[in-house]
Amino acid sequence: MYPLDYIQPVFRPPSEGRSLILQVTNGCSYNKCSFCEMYTDQQKRFSPKPIEKIEQELRGLAEAGYPVKRVFLADGDAMTLSTRRLVDILQMINKYYPDVQRVSSYCLPRNLKKKSIEELTDLRDLGLSLMYVGCESGDNEVLRLVNKGEDYDSSLVALQKIKQAGMKSSVMILNGLGGPELSEQHALNSAKLMNAAQPDYLSTLVVEFPTGSERFEEAFEGRWRKLGKLELFHEMQILLSNLELEKTIFRSDHASNYLVLKGVLGKDKEQLLSIVTTAINQPGMIPLREEWQRGL
Repeated sequence: MYPLDYIQPVFRPPSEGRSLILQVTNGCSYNKCSFCEMYTDQQKRFSPKPIEKIEQELRGLAEAGYPVKRVFLADGDAMTLSTRRLVDILQMINKYYPDVQRVSSYCLPRNLKKKSIEELTDLRDLGLSLMYVGCESGDNEVLRLVNKGEDYDSSLVALQKIKQAGMKSSVMILNGLGGPELSEQHALNSAKLMNAAQPDYLSTLVVEFPTGSERFEEAFEGRWRKLGKLELFHEMQILLSNLELEKTIFRSDHASNYLVLKGVLGKDKEQLLSIVTTAINQPGMIPLREEWQRGL
């Protein structure tokens, strides 16, 4: 057993399945988004892991001969750490794994408010090259109602900083987040944000509430309900129709999605739109995930 002391549960992006998940913080320092249940357990109260413990884990892995090519800095809010602390962690990774190919992390837009482009460039030079940014929406009304603590402008500034520092960004948008009443503006303004930011990767998930949506629905005052399949497809149709991306890898293949979509935008835009249109107008012609196949 390798010497990794996780405080469970630990979450990671699907694309980090083969990475070393190095827990440098526990939980999320913000932890107020009404749609997120990832860090609500008592043991997930936010705290940074002691730097000595991180080095002990890296040393133990290296001495055990554990191969590492990629590292993901967990938990949900590693980028809230100071630049100095992040430099120390990255230097440790390079010390014990000098051939590491990539280090990545989740990143809240607010994490970058006090970090300069120069600081981010220094982190990139030490190997931190990919940020997973949960924008969720580009619509300010939706973001306010779900208590995201961000808006269109703060998300765009963060994504622009990441690009200017030479890092890559992977952005997540949540389908169905605004319910039926705000569905169109959610899709339109999310597309507007992505067009302005031109992220390297864009993924969409369907908002789900495994333990119930009561807390989330309170802010909507009866204006929200879960979207059905066709409503989700219509929202996706609006999003894709309004995306003007130059070279963004697009994925809508998370386990929460009924309809699996993969491509490069804008090269594959018309093909993806054709799939969505067929799913709307010719049910049964496009394979969909069954409910038992879906999940978070």
